[in-house]
Amino acid sequence: MDAARAREIASGFDLRALPADFYADPYPVYDALREAEPVRRMPDGSFFLTRYADVVSVYRDAHVFSSDKKVEFTPKYGPGAPLLEHHTTSLVFNDPPLHTRVRSLIMGALTRRAIAQMEPELVALVERLLDGIEARRGGDLVEDFACAIPVEIVGNLLAVPRADRAPLRGWSLAILGALEPKLTPEQEALGNRAVVEFTAYLRDLVADRRRHPGDAEHDVLTRLIQGGADGEQLTEPELLQNCVFILNAGHETTTNLIGNALVALEAWPEEKARLLRTIGARPDWAALEPAMTLAVDEFLRFESSNQLGNRRALRACEVGGVAMAEGALVTLCIGAANRDPAQFERPNWLDVGRANNRHLAFGFGIHQCAGLSLARLEGRVAIGRFLARFPRYRLTQAPTRGGRARFRGFLKAPFATA
Repeated sequence: MDAARAREIASGFDLRALPADFYADPYPVYDALREAEPVRRMPDGSFFLTRYADVVSVYRDAHVFSSDKKVEFTPKYGPGAPLLEHHTTSLVFNDPPLHTRVRSLIMGALTRRAIAQMEPELVALVERLLDGIEARRGGDLVEDFACAIPVEIVGNLLAVPRADRAPLRGWSLAILGALEPKLTPEQEALGNRAVVEFTAYLRDLVADRRRHPGDAEHDVLTRLIQGGADGEQLTEPELLQNCVFILNAGHETTTNLIGNALVALEAWPEEKARLLRTIGARPDWAALEPAMTLAVDEFLRFESSNQLGNRRALRACEVGGVAMAEGALVTLCIGAANRDPAQFERPNWLDVGRANNRHLAFGFGIHQCAGLSLARLEGRVAIGRFLARFPRYRLTQAPTRGGRARFRGFLKAPFATA
């Protein structure tokens, strides 16, 4: 997209009326907004932030900016809608004390020790997927690789029987697709049906887990059922909807991380070659962890899996020199903040060795992603071992974007191994 077209889109920017070329490459538009109107008043009266410093200031001030979405989502989905119950009960769209209770239970199962213990099984899963790809001499980066990894990992966290995991990706895509700023009737119907089907399945799974508890150190569902050390427990709706959230959050963002990274490396051959030199012919994966972590964080910055966040002002305030009234809705553009030249040198360049990379792909503050260490592990293992096995992989067709503003990833990316 050229600069003139980016300025044209920015001048009338509206999340509910985005043109097709924005979805293909939103970053020139974000650059134009950051330069001309970094705190943009949207047609619906909300505010859209594109500067890193402004986004961080809102993330940091949880006393002024609420994550509770009931005010915004009730008219969007309608009272009593399954999507409304899900998105207003899940961890990400709530404030303390619910947010604190659920997050502490999840974090208890995602300790450094627990994540380290997941690595051998993750490596085995990735190698099995790579064996299948090698036998076929290619496949699809998303369908045959990226999306298969987090479904298994999150399925293991909740101890979902493997025979039951087939619908999980479809449910996740439908529920998260309903978070788009402009919701079609088809997306809404699909999202509501997915919530109903997913929670019905989980209701039976929870009943079985109550009868047969798992290892609470590793089984997140058992931890959520048993509650905190103080005896406080989640209600049944809180339990079910946060299990849905765990799958969705762990699945979509990690799928996008892996797919975006491998497609980006094809577009940046010098960085691909640089990473391959780092990995070498006989990689020592333990020694490579720091370098691979830098690369994963750069992929997250360069193509943030989650591009947008939301807050609501609890009282009159000011952001970036712009006054906001009590109740003002604010969209935090993570994708734009992660390309802000005031924070990142050469922000529109992929640099797999970028140091001091304080990107916002995992959020910031009390809502920083609880699974960030697990996501980094999945990214390191998946991307590193794929490159080591198939250093000459190439896309055989143009990849297909997901066509969403909030979650940036690919639906398909056909490739050959050489």
